[in-house]
Amino acid sequence: MTLSKTDKGKLGSKMNQDETDGHNQFIADHQLSLLELLDNLQEDKLISEDKVQELRFLPRSANIHPLVWLADKELKDDSQNELTLDVLCRWFADKVDLPYVRIDPLKIDVDSVTRLIAPAYAARFKILPIEVDSHEVVIATAEPFEREWEDEIAHVLQRNIKRVFANPLDVERYQHEFFNVSHSIREVVKRNQLELLSGIGNVEALVELGRAGKLDANDSHIVTIVDWLLQYAYEQRASDIHIEPRREQGNIRFRIDGVLHTVYQMPLPILVAVVSRIKALGRMDVVEKRRPQDGRVKTKTPEGQEVELRLSTMPTAFGEKLVMRIFDPQVLVRSLSELGFSKSDARNWKDMTAQTHGIILVTGPTGSGKTTTLYSTLKALAEPGINLCTIEDPIEMVEPNFNQMQVNHDIGLDFATGVRTLLRQDPDIVMVGEIRDLETAEMAIQASLTGHLVLATLHTNDAPSAITRLIDLGVAPYLINATVIGVMAQRLVRTLCPHCKQEELVDTDTWENLTQPWQVNKPEKAFTANGCDKCRHTGYLGRIGIYEVLRVTPKIREFIRPDAPIDTIRKIGIKENMEPLRISGARKIMQGITTVEEVMSVVPSANSI
Repeated sequence: MTLSKTDKGKLGSKMNQDETDGHNQFIADHQLSLLELLDNLQEDKLISEDKVQELRFLPRSANIHPLVWLADKELKDDSQNELTLDVLCRWFADKVDLPYVRIDPLKIDVDSVTRLIAPAYAARFKILPIEVDSHEVVIATAEPFEREWEDEIAHVLQRNIKRVFANPLDVERYQHEFFNVSHSIREVVKRNQLELLSGIGNVEALVELGRAGKLDANDSHIVTIVDWLLQYAYEQRASDIHIEPRREQGNIRFRIDGVLHTVYQMPLPILVAVVSRIKALGRMDVVEKRRPQDGRVKTKTPEGQEVELRLSTMPTAFGEKLVMRIFDPQVLVRSLSELGFSKSDARNWKDMTAQTHGIILVTGPTGSGKTTTLYSTLKALAEPGINLCTIEDPIEMVEPNFNQMQVNHDIGLDFATGVRTLLRQDPDIVMVGEIRDLETAEMAIQASLTGHLVLATLHTNDAPSAITRLIDLGVAPYLINATVIGVMAQRLVRTLCPHCKQEELVDTDTWENLTQPWQVNKPEKAFTANGCDKCRHTGYLGRIGIYEVLRVTPKIREFIRPDAPIDTIRKIGIKENMEPLRISGARKIMQGITTVEEVMSVVPSANSI
């Protein structure tokens, strides 16, 4: 239910009594002023009297919230701790005895909360509903002393009101975003229903047409929804956007740090129009919904940084599913240490990639960061005097310094044909997106034998298994012996949130389970994921790689034969300074970067190696 003009005037009686909660005094029913804020900061000894006098006479726009204005002054307390907006908001929330909430848009049912009050009403009182059930509405406010709205909303909605304090910038921002998106969706639904009702009398036909989603993808409201969706994904650090049709409605999910989060649910016809809009941006066939399609879009983040989206559609039982993978060009300029390489692994990797010919294999499952590692490495190798060519399926990210070719099975352009073509292009370095079959493997080997450096990916559990995988594909052991420089296996682990991680004692059994059969001294303490507002209470913020680099040394070459003993190759590799994935993960645990549980969830089991 939305407050009407009549409702807004019903219970407008003002509360003028002093509010005393035991440790502060403020007068209710007014907007927070800078002067009272300064007085309380001085009272709590967060800033000095001299600083208060200085700030009192500085010019300030009336449109800027006092807390925001103070945060911009980069103040520090007596201990030289910076008084950021978050610090000031937490202090102030405690001062007025209200719970402090960091608004997490991923945890808010936007459609439900935006139906409660009108956007103009929310803007007037600087409030935003963030949670609702049959008994209570939780409302975030940036002006805790304005109470007129509280009784009004409680009366109209017939629910209890729970007030919480939130960052003024978050309240203002999400008021705009939530209400705009909800308005756009409702306008499209309303317009669509009116058009259907005016043109169709048959109920069954009405239902079918509604399900078909015959909406204009260029409608201004659809454009608004798509723009919001993309900008929202960038801000939430999403790596993928999933748009999924279901029987009655569609889901939008973001993958953040490797985990999918439901962001929004919308009517199916609108979801279809959103997918059509994105397909049009990606120059895909908007009409064709029965077969998978690929496309790409270049756009910009809110900060103006250019990013690339790779689009992929798939027909499902309820319509067309779209996944957008977000590629950040900044990954191409990351150093090996930023990617997670240890000093020894970085040294081995640089030595391997400095060779003029031979094959280097990168292994790991989908989503393990192979593309990021390869592109970062190739970017460093792509000097003006180098001809660097790639064959990919599909091209992950367009890079001006590379000559990139995409596999196209419809015209017979597969990996093997692509490599054969690249060899006639006078390349210095060749990157093969994936070795899937014997023909591709043989062409990659041929490229390395004729004086080229070849980097390729392969799907195996660990680095030593890549040797046996090539033999299983049918590659002659003597060719592997002659060409393979080394293999690197990798995984991505989530990194602990620096704002909330906590020290804990390391359990001996858990540590031994991780590091067996290798002997690694157990640290006395490590860190555990706790959870806070900054990491959405997951305990993790971002991801980093763990690596296993196997250099094919003369000793290992002795055992590359048709019945190659994988255990022997692994043991020799460890003796010659290969650090297994589990030990690489253990080092990250000892450095306080991640947790035992996270490493155990991504590395191969002890039985599989």
